[in-house]
Amino acid sequence: MSIDLPAAVAFVEANARLLDRRRAELLLGTGTRHRVVAALRPYANADGGFGSALEPDVRGPHSEPTAALAALEVLAEVGTLDDPATADLVRGVAAWVAGVAEAGGGVPFVVAATAEHPRGPWMQPTPGGSHLTFGLAGALHGRDLPWVGVGTAWCWARLEGAEPLDAYSVKFALDLLDAVSDDHPDAARADAAVERLRDLVGAEGTIPVPGGTDGERLHLLDVAPRPRGRSRGLFTADQVAADLDRLEAGQQDDGGWTFDWLAWSPGQSAEWRGLVTLRALRVLAAHGRLG
Repeated sequence: MSIDLPAAVAFVEANARLLDRRRAELLLGTGTRHRVVAALRPYANADGGFGSALEPDVRGPHSEPTAALAALEVLAEVGTLDDPATADLVRGVAAWVAGVAEAGGGVPFVVAATAEHPRGPWMQPTPGGSHLTFGLAGALHGRDLPWVGVGTAWCWARLEGAEPLDAYSVKFALDLLDAVSDDHPDAARADAAVERLRDLVGAEGTIPVPGGTDGERLHLLDVAPRPRGRSRGLFTADQVAADLDRLEAGQQDDGGWTFDWLAWSPGQSAEWRGLVTLRALRVLAAHGRLG
């Protein structure tokens, strides 16, 4: 099985945001980190956070937790999370997150200003912190920045508590657990936490999303996209290979990939298709499937 890479590139050029086109260029060897960061900076706000639909399901200009995580993921992807040239962005995000987090460290799913702007119908407040806490703690793991310590403590309490995690909490918890290096003092704790998540992953390596669209699921490569992450201990080599085949087969006739959650506006849909196409290319490249 193989994909039509020229068609995928053409789809990204025709449909994706400038930021995601710059990311695709870097992935394929024709771009630079500087150009990616330059395309990311306009999404930053004066309060240190990010907004303006950096995460396509929240369309307002104000700073949002989902956008903060998206910004950190871009910086990590291009290898500039610890670059002095982007230290202002990382410090700004950490300070902003510290300002919106609850006293116990949990980060809300959305902020109050979300209600004033177009958004996905599921973008609603979640008292007690959200799965984004795991993602943000994972992205900032090990860094001496505001909130990181209390946010990470919130995550460990959830991971080691009795309440089962929902699908997206599993996904972002695995991001955090993969960020714990093998020589870190919490490495054994992270190994044990991954093992406790095993029962939440189905036989096919998928996790249903309650309340989502009919049949919406997180797949193996959604929750464990890193070839050498400790999260891969939840899956067999055959399961990984089968999910790579599934991902390859997901390329649409127009060259791009699509998503299975609710498409609620033309702009949101176009931006997400550009993003999931980029993500598909990144995962396939990481597994040696782009040729």
